[in-house]
Amino acid sequence: MREVLDTAIEVMAEEGVAALSLSEVARRMGMRPPSLYQYFPSKMAIYDALFERGMRQMGEVLKPHLSGLAEDPRSAIAAGQTAMISWVMANPVLAQLLYWRPVPGFEPSPNAFEPAVQQLESLRNALQAAVDAGQLAPDAVSEEGVALFTVLFSGVISQQLSNEPSTSADKGRFTRLTPTALDMFFRYYTPTGGQDR
Repeated sequence: MREVLDTAIEVMAEEGVAALSLSEVARRMGMRPPSLYQYFPSKMAIYDALFERGMRQMGEVLKPHLSGLAEDPRSAIAAGQTAMISWVMANPVLAQLLYWRPVPGFEPSPNAFEPAVQQLESLRNALQAAVDAGQLAPDAVSEEGVALFTVLFSGVISQQLSNEPSTSADKGRFTRLTPTALDMFFRYYTPTGGQDR
């Protein structure tokens, strides 16, 4: 099963995420296309498994940075975002599946989407830790605050993947703005008299 997904990523990297061909995956694996159905019942099932794989990998990338929340939430959040964006740039095919909707008709199943739900909850917990530490105003953990945070960083990711997909995160014209985007968020939600919201 892992080999099928790895090969699917290779094909998508060359042909485009939406252009995944099960025949080509089977050919590269030295098997006939019907043999793939013993692993995945459809092309959408492969996309689903890849979505879940990507979200779980990203969760593993973020996990080590959660331990720093008790000491300095802002630094832990910054380190987590930097690690996440580095993962995105190292895995552009999966990132497209996670952050864009390049495949017409594809919606991740509830099971595949569960790691995304967990990541959003981890983000809320991280922002709440920053509120509790006096680094952010309580509104930062509101639905609007969480949405703004995700918009800032998905925007950085989207611009980088669209314009310089082969550039490393530390050299990217847009990914280098990660600290600035984080600073903008913290300034907007500063606990001592930020903007009127």
